[in-house]
Amino acid sequence: MVTVAAGVFAPGHLGELTQLVDFALVDAVLEESRTVQRRIRLLPARVVVYFVLALALFGDCSYRAVWDKLTAGLGALVPVRPHSSSLSRARRRPGPEPLRLVFESLAGAVAWTDRPGAFWSGMRTVAVDGTSLRLPDRDPVTARFPKRHGPQYEFAYPVLRLVTLVETGTRAVIAAAFGPEAEGELAYTTRLLSCLSARMLLLADAGYDAVAFLRDVHATGAQFLVRSSASRRPTIGQRLPDGSYLTRLAGPYRAGQGYGTLTVRVVEAWITVTLEDGTTRREPWRLLTSLTDPELHPADRLVALYHERWQAETTYASLKATLLDGRVLRSGHPADLEQEIWGLLAVYQALIRTAADATANLPGLDMDRLSFTIALHTARDQVTTASDVLPDGPVRLVGAIGLALLGGLHPARRRQRLKARSLKSASKYVPNTGKHPATAQEYTLHTEISIMEDGLASRSPR
Repeated sequence: MVTVAAGVFAPGHLGELTQLVDFALVDAVLEESRTVQRRIRLLPARVVVYFVLALALFGDCSYRAVWDKLTAGLGALVPVRPHSSSLSRARRRPGPEPLRLVFESLAGAVAWTDRPGAFWSGMRTVAVDGTSLRLPDRDPVTARFPKRHGPQYEFAYPVLRLVTLVETGTRAVIAAAFGPEAEGELAYTTRLLSCLSARMLLLADAGYDAVAFLRDVHATGAQFLVRSSASRRPTIGQRLPDGSYLTRLAGPYRAGQGYGTLTVRVVEAWITVTLEDGTTRREPWRLLTSLTDPELHPADRLVALYHERWQAETTYASLKATLLDGRVLRSGHPADLEQEIWGLLAVYQALIRTAADATANLPGLDMDRLSFTIALHTARDQVTTASDVLPDGPVRLVGAIGLALLGGLHPARRRQRLKARSLKSASKYVPNTGKHPATAQEYTLHTEISIMEDGLASRSPR
């Protein structure tokens, strides 16, 4: 028996995910954002919020097809099948604010201290990185998000910059910021710093090697481990027994504070990657960290830990390749785009929280073994059948989605494989074309801690 809300509210659900994004939560965010309808319509505001979330789940479906997914299991409970234009206008009424509040209610770390990959030396490891999303080529959109222009061509689509703070080990999104690409990643990342805490260790790539940013991170009480750009030439101060050294970085001038300095530890190493076909690549790395004690945090362990930064890239793969399936966002107006992205992030985080609940009684299980694709497809099925919208008994921590995840685990010990990389569209990585294998290969990795007395050679961005 299907149990949902009564009357015109019946289509407002998300299958099993409704137990995370429940009616009380949606009603509360509508009340807080002052977007509750003044009169009961055939498309109430609560139903519209669930419809926008369903658009993220079924990104390849039209408006009416998504509506049909929401109502497929409801039978005679559905009073109307609205036209696409009615659904489009209904989205405009609440705007993006309720969806932002839904995401923020779901956002945050989900790992307990015994979760593999989520903690290191007693600190919760988090990663920050940015990506771009392609937008429709329409006048209202390009006015807000101009197309990128290269030296020889103009990009086919306008793009939006998205920056997220992600918990490694679970890939839960702690916070997110987005906007026009013209504003750099650092500018968006500074909006996320309030989400850092004293027991966190932030991992970031060379794009975040800015003294002012590192000082702001340190001021939150969090620690950091950041890859340094090749252009930096730190003065070698105190040499430490593990091959690293201390130095002082001078920051930009700030009124009332002067230039200021930041003491960091520098770890320099040669990284050698040997592919199964015999190809070898050797390159120098430099990491900057606020963890200055070599006995507590040895240099070789820091180099190994830095690779967890790629959890942020895996998060974007789930968002862009799995949820969006490489598609351009559907909304043709900036406010609708903002609403769509918050909905996309909310659905992603709801799936991650459901996965974390499934492993709650399995503390040694690495969440890297859970398939995001299985979670997504099972959640879609639960929406279509309107299953477990309202529990008909005690709430189960592991529902249909969790059972499907636990029944389709990835292997416990995964092979080290270097993914084939190819240029699929206009990209800033054109200079790297042909420098990566055409097929995925297994590899071995060797790290040699060694101070680069003459600095690092410039490298192409990767």
